[in-house]
Formats: sequence, C-alpha cells, structure tokens
Amino acid sequence: MRGLNAVVSAQNLGLTFKTNDGDVVALSNVNLSINKGEFVSFIGPSGCGKTTFLRTIADLERPTSGSLTINGQTPEQARKDRAYGYVFQAPALYPWRTIEKNVALPLEIMGYSASQQAERIRRTLDLVNLSGFEKKYPWQLSGGMQQRASIARALAFDADLLLMDEPFGALDEIVRDHLNSELLKLWAATGKTICFVTHSIPEAVYLSTKIVVMSPRPGRVTDVIESDLPRERPLDIRETPEFLAIAARVRDGLRAGHSYEEVA
Repeated sequence: MRGLNAVVSAQNLGLTFKTNDGDVVALSNVNLSINKGEFVSFIGPSGCGKTTFLRTIADLERPTSGSLTINGQTPEQARKDRAYGYVFQAPALYPWRTIEKNVALPLEIMGYSASQQAERIRRTLDLVNLSGFEKKYPWQLSGGMQQRASIARALAFDADLLLMDEPFGALDEIVRDHLNSELLKLWAATGKTICFVTHSIPEAVYLSTKIVVMSPRPGRVTDVIESDLPRERPLDIRETPEFLAIAARVRDGLRAGHSYEEVA
C-alpha cells in the first residue's frame, strides 16, 4: 500500500534476467512503500536482490513486471530529474582529482557555477566532517574518509533521496561504528530519505526506522520491521532489550526466508 508521503512505492515488482543458462528471477512480487524522511535498511543473504532493488530505484535496472515509482514518477524520470544520490560499495573516487574536485563532479555535469560549486562543496564536506581535506587526493585518505567523501559527492546536489549500497562493508568494526554514528547525525541534519543495503543485523537495527528483510533468490520481502527506537541512538543502545528484540526478529525473518529457497 502506498503511503501519502511515499518517496518510493513498489507494487508487485518483479525482475527477471535473461541469461544463456535460462531466466534468473532476481525479484518477485515485491510490495513496499518508503515514506519521506525514513531510514530504510535492506538485509538478506547474498544474491537476495537487495542491490538489484536499489538499482531499479536508480533506473540502472528495469523491472519486468509490476510498478515502481519515485516521488510519483517513473525511475527514468526520477533519474533525469536527479532525484537521488547513490553511494556505492567502494568510494569510486577519481585518484587524479582532489577531494573537492571529486565532490564537484556531479555539480560540473549539472552546470552549477563556480561559486555555487564552492558553496556546496564547503557545506557537504562540513556535513561529513572532511573540512580541511579539500586539497587532498583520495590516496592520501583512509578508507573511511574516502567513503565519507563519496557520501559528500552524493549529497552535493541536494537530492532528497540517498541510496547507499553497503557503503561500510569493507571497513573495520571500529571505523564502521564511527561512520554509523556519523551517518545518523547526517540523516538528522538533512532530513533525507535513505535506502541502505547491509549484511549486518546490528547495523540495520542501529540505523533504521524500518528494516526490510529479504529472502534468497528469487528476492522477496519476508518481513518489514518498524523500529520504535529513539531517533538519537548512542552506540550502547545496542545492549538494550529493545534493540536486541528487534535484532532477534530480523534474525528470525532471515531464517524464515530460507524456506523460499529452491532445491536444485
């Protein structure tokens, strides 16, 4: 059911890839509504369609059945209107460009003036705590700092929707915890709607207002869990009974999803 403030609405969504070995059903009968200002995490085993769903929102893949709208528009129109920013698993920064020039790239493509670019670069680097690193090159920064630069680039043109495909998966636990906390602060400061792919149950529960649990291929939504945790979340909230109860439900949903797995 589509909410009144739905940013993303999927109804009976399916996606089947044609391959030389036959059809591969990546998504099947996905029904989901994501409302303005929500932080929604997608969790499930590898190959369950989490990233594929994100890519359909971004118009990088085309559904083969059902419907999908972003702000009431087709994904193609939303892409043309630059309605979202996309943060990939790897930072994907150009090594020959400084951090400020990497952040400037979408602004250059979109035709912003030099003064507009400078203001947006300053503001977004401040949001991700990278002020002072404008002139550095990616190879001079840590992995966590590079990923923060990638987030700044996605925020630079101020789209309301932020798509994040497991952006912290390659980082060590200490850095990941820090960036999780920083991401919550950024979300609170900007009011963005965030779609976030992860394999980590604690990360999904810590970050999200809504957790979408997906089954092994063909990807289906097995549970949608609304979180009643407070918006302000210190890291030690992960030891509370409320947090652990949500994590247990996510874990149960992942186990139940395996009942869909086809036997060869």
